Amino acid sequence: MLTAIGFASVYISRRSHISTASLTYALLFFVLYLAAHVVARFTVPNADPYLLPLAGLLTAIGLTEIYRLGPSNAFKQGLWVVIGVAVFALVIVVLRRDYRLLENYKYIFGLSAIGLLFMPLLPGIGQTVNGSRLWIHAGGLQFQPGELGKLALIVFLAAYLREKREVLAQGRVKDWGPLLVIWGSAMLVLFATGDLGSALLYYGIFLAILYAATARLKFVAAFIGLFLVGSAAVYEGTPHVRERVTNWLHPWTTQKVYCALNGHYTLRQDCASYQMVQSLYSIAHGGYGGTGLGSGVFQNAQGAPLIPFLSTDFIYSAVAQELGLVGAAALILIYMVFVLRGFRVSLAANDGFSKLLAAGLTFGFALQTFVIVGGILRVIPLTGITLPFVSYGGSSVISNFIVVAGLMLVSDRANA
Repeated sequence: MLTAIGFASVYISRRSHISTASLTYALLFFVLYLAAHVVARFTVPNADPYLLPLAGLLTAIGLTEIYRLGPSNAFKQGLWVVIGVAVFALVIVVLRRDYRLLENYKYIFGLSAIGLLFMPLLPGIGQTVNGSRLWIHAGGLQFQPGELGKLALIVFLAAYLREKREVLAQGRVKDWGPLLVIWGSAMLVLFATGDLGSALLYYGIFLAILYAATARLKFVAAFIGLFLVGSAAVYEGTPHVRERVTNWLHPWTTQKVYCALNGHYTLRQDCASYQMVQSLYSIAHGGYGGTGLGSGVFQNAQGAPLIPFLSTDFIYSAVAQELGLVGAAALILIYMVFVLRGFRVSLAANDGFSKLLAAGLTFGFALQTFVIVGGILRVIPLTGITLPFVSYGGSSVISNFIVVAGLMLVSDRANA
């Protein structure tokens, strides 16, 4: 119903009439998620009943907004959602008997995480987008392997820390060694690719699972200290990071500064922080109730986009303008309910691996949402990662459907 209403609103705003295409999209969504629900009922009948509908609602919101911004991208995103649902069904069918077998292959998952993160650095297939080398391309297909690498690293951390959590407290090098080697290698690759947003995400996931496994705040405090020291070093040695922090603290200037994009002196809001400032204007323009779906202003008089990469990095700004504070807050609440259900799954699990796996998947989902929304709202420096299920991007959609499948597998076993 929400999908049909959303698409109808866009049609009315654009063409002043209702098209049957909006009902067609809604019907396709209904059939797709009905099929996913049937598969889940037969394979994981005791799983948490809220996770799949919440994922469906988030994808519907994202697809509606993406269609409003560009119909061609909406068709591609729709195909990725279909593929994501198929992958979701495949994961729960294959692992329905006992997903805990994954624990036996923890080192394979750890090495696979490094390999997936390293792939964009390979010549010929690696591709640099917006200053970060995150993508691989083969023919006409683009994919971000780091999204799957994140999941592989979570499986490794959950399995390794479940096995070693008691002896880690003793501080022996042979117990900390494999953990630090694989995690440290992943962080080095992320810094080499220039993907600082994912580096922050991986670091947070590592700390979350470490604390969930050991319940020792001193470990977390020590690694936060290392993070602060490392952040200061990266800030001093990496112009890209220094520019992001400057744009975060001082997006507007009254005096002209040097613009590296054109080699001239201009106001920062017209150069380096242009994207951030236009995003803030978009959010402010939405007010409390929003302009309405299809009625937002995202292009200038010449037809050029006001906010670059709007459907990927900054889609929350578009949602906030067209749905207002009420709609933007409602979207955050949907994410909060998803995270609540995920942590309840972790608490209900009756073995260490399941608890840590569910906690890692949920915390990764929550932190990714916080990092991108917090960056857009200037709570933290902006990093270029996607808003789960809502932003345009196939690799993100697929990895998040695997997160849903993993949480449903854990909850099914716990509830059974």
